Amino acid sequence: MKNPTGMSRRHFMKHMAGASAMTIPALTLGNAIRANAQTLKKNNKSAIMLWMSGGPSTMDIWDLKPGAVTGGPFSPISTSGDVQICEHLPMTAKQMHNMAIIRSMSTREADHTRGRYYMHTGYVPNPNVEHPSYGAVVSHELIDQRKGSLEIPPFVAVGGGSVGPGFLGMAWAPFAVNSNGRVRNLDMKIDDKRLMQRMATLRLIEDGFIKQNRGQAAKDHAEILNKTLNLMTSDQMQAFKVEQEPEPVRERYGATNFGRGCLMARRLVEAGVPFVEVDLGGWDMHTGIHSTLADTKLPELDRAMSALYEDLEQRGLLQDTAIMWMGEFSRTPNINGNAGRDHWARAWSVTVGGAGMNGGIAIGATNGDGTRVDTQPYSSQDVMASVCKSLGISLDTTFTSLSGRPMKIANGGKVIKELFA
Repeated sequence: MKNPTGMSRRHFMKHMAGASAMTIPALTLGNAIRANAQTLKKNNKSAIMLWMSGGPSTMDIWDLKPGAVTGGPFSPISTSGDVQICEHLPMTAKQMHNMAIIRSMSTREADHTRGRYYMHTGYVPNPNVEHPSYGAVVSHELIDQRKGSLEIPPFVAVGGGSVGPGFLGMAWAPFAVNSNGRVRNLDMKIDDKRLMQRMATLRLIEDGFIKQNRGQAAKDHAEILNKTLNLMTSDQMQAFKVEQEPEPVRERYGATNFGRGCLMARRLVEAGVPFVEVDLGGWDMHTGIHSTLADTKLPELDRAMSALYEDLEQRGLLQDTAIMWMGEFSRTPNINGNAGRDHWARAWSVTVGGAGMNGGIAIGATNGDGTRVDTQPYSSQDVMASVCKSLGISLDTTFTSLSGRPMKIANGGKVIKELFA
């Protein structure tokens, strides 16, 4: 039953072996969902994590060092905020009034697996406990705002598996989907009557396990199956169908997996999902970093990220939606012999925006060649605490691990005051 990376959609299909499939009708995003979106604008908070898998070189993106030996070939440009960023992000530059750059991140985990875990949870890996990720924590804390109106999973990971729910349990695991909107193993072609008969039989089996006190796993499994059935038959499934968007909107985000993923994130937030993570991999650039950044990665990021901020703002959703941009770590200030940069966690940047956080600013600073932080250093848990504050989640919240140990939300991180001053 344990799955550290996400909720398996195969759980349902294994029990439905022999069924061909039920075709879910192609519906348009109806008035009910639109009404729900209007309510969300007023009452509900959400968060979107843009995850840059591999470790992006933030001194080539958000904290340029022109003239320094370590600086690289890119030039800084002015923005709509009081900051400068890379010349290869011209569309994002127009949205910087909505974003803050935290330039004084200083962490210790420069290994991909450990860094990914740390930046997703606020905790370093521990063999004795699995900590819940951002998505699990935020969706767990915000789900009550939905008042039973949400039928699709509260934590959706687009284009990647994310980090799991840890001791919060599988009910809060990431539901992983592709950016094309097709949710594998849910397009069943079996008539409703047969489906209901099989579900009734399955519930009898599941209830038997639960009554035998088989532990929390059996209860979580039954809950996941019920949620899967609701998902299959819900109009809210339309939020995954980015092809329903007008062509100009799809073009604005870009015809890439990341572009479609960001557009899906907007649709999911609009439908009421508390937490969405969108993955853009390919940042582990030990070779030829600057040509790759200029030709592919930064244009792809620029188009989709700027469209997401712009779209959310125009729809009145940005004020209630926190957006984070981060990776496991950054890249070394020194450029190696293969024209690349290696792993570096001592001094780097992340960005946050929306949900009432101050935009158009840079918080903290690194020295002239980017090798160290010269101001107050910030950690993963500090960023997480700040995002929780922006979402109205109490930092006094304390969870209990499976071993009975109390664990404070965001690992006791401190709020970055400049985001709210």
